[in-house]
Amino acid sequence: MTSAVLPTSGTVHDRGFTGRLSDTLWRHPQLFAAILLVPPLLWLGIIYVGSLFALLAQSFFSIDDFSGLVTYELTFSTYRQLLSDANFDIIIRTVLMAGLVTLASAAIAFPIAYYAARYAKGRMKAFFYLAVMLPLWSSYLVKVYAWKLILAKEGILTWFVDKLHLTWLLDAWLALPIIGGSSLSVSYTGTFLVFLYVWMPFMILPIQAALERVPGNLVEASADLGATPGQTFRTIIFPLALPGIVAGSIFTFSLTLGDYIIPQIVGSSRLFIGQAVYAQQGTAGNIPLAAAFSVVPIVIMGLYLAAAKRMGAFNAL
Repeated sequence: MTSAVLPTSGTVHDRGFTGRLSDTLWRHPQLFAAILLVPPLLWLGIIYVGSLFALLAQSFFSIDDFSGLVTYELTFSTYRQLLSDANFDIIIRTVLMAGLVTLASAAIAFPIAYYAARYAKGRMKAFFYLAVMLPLWSSYLVKVYAWKLILAKEGILTWFVDKLHLTWLLDAWLALPIIGGSSLSVSYTGTFLVFLYVWMPFMILPIQAALERVPGNLVEASADLGATPGQTFRTIIFPLALPGIVAGSIFTFSLTLGDYIIPQIVGSSRLFIGQAVYAQQGTAGNIPLAAAFSVVPIVIMGLYLAAAKRMGAFNAL
């Protein structure tokens, strides 16, 4: 008889430990989940949540007007300063711009997404995804500076308007108070157009995903029951696509709310929240006021996300 070759004791021990560990994790799935989740949760808790709490704490300090140093005593004076006329105008200006960009993005993105979801097939759908995603693959700064050249007084848009003999219309628009300026590149209109272009893909894709979930038989049943296309849109398509619209608005609204590069390059000299944070923290050295400005978008987006969750927007992300 040939004798069997027995494994060494070390190998038996190693396999036994691995087997016991595997059995333990199989019998206690909560332990296995904890091992997987603890590292990223620690990172999230320390780096992200911790920094937010530090930011919130800084907003309750103040800066000494004489020395320019931060006074580490709890006070609401910084928030009173935040609500002064000049600073409150910055908040209103930013929120209004974010709201307008979101509404315009939804109005433009919906028909594009509807066509892609209901009619585009094969190569046409592939072209749609490529056309929507292609702007996201280029440099953010390159896109913004390109738009500054396009909107400049000597830019291609002014040349195109001149060729159409509509210069008078552009001049009349730029002569309007608040939204006008010496050219589109130094006006709120230019800032709005660049915001609209840069964040548009973030609105199109969630709406398109929501529209693809609309069952085709519901639309056919609506037509069979005598509903007009308008009634079908109001009672079936739009309500079912609304979570996608709200999901897209989360991106466009929040990204516009916190952006400071676009208003810095394209637009007037009036500040937005992101620019105010940069100026107070970097130039003025007023960290408490910069922190208070930073809290504003956090609070606004917290309320916005709570409302979006109630509307089922997260299901369309």
